[in-house]
Amino acid sequence: MLAVAPWLLVLSLLGQLTMVAFQTQMTMIDLMVYRNGSPEIFTGLLYEWRLSEFSDKFALPFTYPPFSAFVFLPLSWVPWGVARWFWQILCLACLYWLIRTALKMIDAEHLSRRAMLWTALAIWVEPVRTTLNYGQINLLLAAVLLATMASSRPWVAGFGVGLTAGIKLTPAVSGVYFLGTRRFAAAVWSVVAFALTVGFGFLIAPQLSKEYWFHLLGDASRVGPVGSSINQSLRGALSRTVGYDVQTGPIYLVAVAVAVVLLVWALREALRAQETLAAIVVVQVFGLLVSPISWSHHWVWAVPALMWLLYGSANRNRLVNATAIVWVLAIGSFLISFLLIWQDSIWTIPRPWWESLLGWVYPAAGVLTLVAVAVGLRARNADPRTAEETSSPASEPQPADRR
Repeated sequence: MLAVAPWLLVLSLLGQLTMVAFQTQMTMIDLMVYRNGSPEIFTGLLYEWRLSEFSDKFALPFTYPPFSAFVFLPLSWVPWGVARWFWQILCLACLYWLIRTALKMIDAEHLSRRAMLWTALAIWVEPVRTTLNYGQINLLLAAVLLATMASSRPWVAGFGVGLTAGIKLTPAVSGVYFLGTRRFAAAVWSVVAFALTVGFGFLIAPQLSKEYWFHLLGDASRVGPVGSSINQSLRGALSRTVGYDVQTGPIYLVAVAVAVVLLVWALREALRAQETLAAIVVVQVFGLLVSPISWSHHWVWAVPALMWLLYGSANRNRLVNATAIVWVLAIGSFLISFLLIWQDSIWTIPRPWWESLLGWVYPAAGVLTLVAVAVGLRARNADPRTAEETSSPASEPQPADRR
């Protein structure tokens, strides 16, 4: 397969770009929100504005901080066709960079060809496919985070997390990685960078910033329907199971507590084994699990997770192998897309038991990933043949540029 990897990549890219050119259903609706909504930062109506086109069930609002509207503003200066093509090419480049960086961090053999092969395949898995179809920002954020978090320079690592969190809050969970690795300087830099984005928002749009940070922050219902099948967080899966929104009640808190325990276990084993990619992946998966809303396209982190499961140091462990198979089936089957078609309404939470069960696919795979990393690396750490490789302090990170 590696021999034909460049040709497969060319064919995949041609297929994708052909869809951009001719498929009318590829509306890139989220990109339209970024582009059309961002100028409203100057009218003071950014959070009252709605995109009603192509959305008969839920007119989409602008849900990110004011700083992100300023970042997206240049997209409104060019025609829609230019913005559309630019975003697609940027996201495809980020996908290749994300995969290549992940493979490089685990010293995978035949790096270039393997990165081309997996990019060619990953274009057609559900989280990536829907990110491209919606014109979402997930691939860009993931590529920036993976490229910067493991940097040996604290300010680079910190600014990567702080700036991405300033655009979209969810990358803020990456700070857990800095605390776990005791990279306190990077953690401080991330706080500084994030504070700068918030301060800049108050500078250019003080009223909107007050509205967002003191009133809209935490309102999951404004982002979208919590119980819809496309929400693949623990809260979404639990809500579909019990038939109502669990919100931040006892059921949700117990699930979060379990996820925290698994995170600590997996992160500890990853740091003992000096597995930077595994440590970053478990933190990002944890963030997707505990976030109130994690749309299926947010799970692009399944791709670097799969790279570690397939090529990482614990890839001979049976649970690790089984988890890789689960992810291939989960993201390759487009199950979430079918569940979206089968559900009666995006707003109706109660549903048949089998729909609720299948709606656990990404959260279940995420939990399994945390367990597989912990178990796989614990077995590797206990192997006397790896004792010399893991003899340095567990708290010391292994940045990508040092591996």
